[in-house]
Amino acid sequence: MPEIPATADDSWRLTHLGRLLGHAARRFDERVLALMAHNIDVPLALSNLAARSQVSAAHVHVTRHLALGGSRLTELAQRAGMSKQAMGDLVDQCEAWGLVTREPDPLDARARRVRFTATGLAWLQAFKEAVAQAETEFRAEVGHEVAAVVMIGLEAYAGPSA
Repeated sequence: MPEIPATADDSWRLTHLGRLLGHAARRFDERVLALMAHNIDVPLALSNLAARSQVSAAHVHVTRHLALGGSRLTELAQRAGMSKQAMGDLVDQCEAWGLVTREPDPLDARARRVRFTATGLAWLQAFKEAVAQAETEFRAEVGHEVAAVVMIGLEAYAGPSA
């Protein structure tokens, strides 16, 4: 086993940009889900799932990426950057919770489209409100100028597909 020099500095592993971005994204998503768990407009069963951490950031991929007019599973998976199988599992759970439904695709009889239900649209509205609140809290914590620079930097870094 190689000997590690006593002067080796590995603090970079805890403070590099990727790690900080990951922590920030998890913190933001956790806050959004916590706000949704306490939103009175979210159906009680769904707010209970969110409060018990049964709804995860992965489930939010469906909320973020499902087109209002519906999407094929392959489109939804591609937008979320996930495999079709993983997205299918999430859609199955969201369907069981009453957030989405699968319907025949009017353009292709062999295909199905995933669409929000009325409950899913209420969930989407609660998600919108929670994201706005979490962004407001972020701005209050870091300051408006820093928040603006972070947003501009992340938009530039994420590129046009963000």
